[in-house]
Amino acid sequence: MFLEQAKAKAIRWLEDNRGLVIVVFCLPASFLFDLFIQFRIWLDRKLSVTTTHQHRVQKIQDQVTEWSKLPASEKKPLCTARPNWLSLSTTFFDKKKCHQVPIDLHDVLRLDEDNLTVTVEPNVTVREICKYLIPKGYTLAVTLEIGDATLGGLAFGVGMTTYSHKVGLYQEAIVSYEVVTADGKVIHVTDSNEHSDLFYCLPWSHGTLGFLVGLTLRIVKVKPYVHMKYIPCHSQEDYCKKIMELSGATDKDAKVADYLEVTIYDKEEAVIMVGNFADLDPRSNVKVNDVCWFYKPWFYKHVETFLKRGGEEYIPLESYLLRHNRAIFWVLESMIPFGNHPVFRAFLGWLCPPKPAFLKFTTTQAVREMTFAKQVFQDIVMPLDTLKEQVDTAVKLFDTYPLLVYPCRIYDHKEGAPQGQLRAPPKSRLVSGTNYSMFNDLGVYGTPGPVERREPYNPTYAMRAMEKFTRDVGGYSFLYADIFMSEEEFNEMFDMTLYNQVRGKYHCDGAFPRLYDKVKPEIDVIAIGETYAVKKDD
Repeated sequence: MFLEQAKAKAIRWLEDNRGLVIVVFCLPASFLFDLFIQFRIWLDRKLSVTTTHQHRVQKIQDQVTEWSKLPASEKKPLCTARPNWLSLSTTFFDKKKCHQVPIDLHDVLRLDEDNLTVTVEPNVTVREICKYLIPKGYTLAVTLEIGDATLGGLAFGVGMTTYSHKVGLYQEAIVSYEVVTADGKVIHVTDSNEHSDLFYCLPWSHGTLGFLVGLTLRIVKVKPYVHMKYIPCHSQEDYCKKIMELSGATDKDAKVADYLEVTIYDKEEAVIMVGNFADLDPRSNVKVNDVCWFYKPWFYKHVETFLKRGGEEYIPLESYLLRHNRAIFWVLESMIPFGNHPVFRAFLGWLCPPKPAFLKFTTTQAVREMTFAKQVFQDIVMPLDTLKEQVDTAVKLFDTYPLLVYPCRIYDHKEGAPQGQLRAPPKSRLVSGTNYSMFNDLGVYGTPGPVERREPYNPTYAMRAMEKFTRDVGGYSFLYADIFMSEEEFNEMFDMTLYNQVRGKYHCDGAFPRLYDKVKPEIDVIAIGETYAVKKDD
């Protein structure tokens, strides 16, 4: 009894003083931790200078070949040796149950300016590719806002950004994959060769179909700045209607901006951001705002100031692409409630954000269960014409703001036939005269309102209700975050037809975990959620 009371008091103290704990311990420790990780990566690259890409890939092939020779009783499913804490997933897949293969591939291999592509190894990060491409006048067609995300992780997971209303999900910008199969072979996978079935299944596969050792991505020509226009909206009907029009969802021939997003601050209050590539005359007197400087307000707080009358400004391209990195969108506010205060930004803003890798590295089972029950971190892809219902449902279940909205094309590449884990959008939802429908990412991040107010909150009920709504409207949950679905419900949300065929064709059964097993939470989210709800009710 005494230990339980002491534990409860300690947890309450941590809740009440979480900002102080993170500032005193997590931020400096995270900074030093990141320096160590960056040094290791630098050292790996220095050591790999003497080897070619082919040689590095051959080492991976050799390890898979050695695994294939093991007796059946000793064979464990294959997975990468990359530690769980280095991924941006909220879950902790148990790699101890697998045969781990190091994937030490960190290089940019080739820039093809004639065909507008770049070929990279999978561990190149978003920040690294930005620094490589932007000085040359290019960027990836789909660039995630979190600098530590890897290009390979996005390829086998999912990515979406504010350019996605023009090109679609991250997978639409992938020209080809280089994959080591369960047989130890290296295959080149495109949408038009003999491996086209695999091409459509690798996205959203989360490393359950092979080892990614290289990929070629589409790039776009850019200008040094993004001209931003902030459009305030003061009714739900207004921002829902405008985003349909501005994204081209109602007219395929409509002129759309290069970048488009919405931040919703209240059910009736939102700011639509319209961005276009721009040059800047040094003699002009326009407002230039580098939003990534450590002393500047967090981006979403800056955007909120345009709710009254709107406005315009120019942002350097790299800073625009990584605009949400410092505050991890707005998750950092849950960790450091005073983090956007000018004094904190001036003196300690350069330490932000605490590195996701460090936060995962220091996460214990108890902390994992507590944060799962008291936070929400979800990205969900749903048809844009259901945006009002999306917002209403999210507010009812989680009561947290802001909400993020990115419009995004979802394509029917194979005229209704299975095309991977995402079903072709119904013909009734296709933009007239095209093979795509306009969906959107709804981002729900932070501390649910009932938790903030210390009211009863059942995360199991809330998340299962959100997942059911998502299935009902034909949407998809991003699989980097906790899912609450049974396998039957998972197979209802995702189309596993082609995936299952591909697993048989490429001998994945027994060699790699199945997708549901790979992405389901390592903790019993249902039981923990129900237990937490009971405690609150008591």
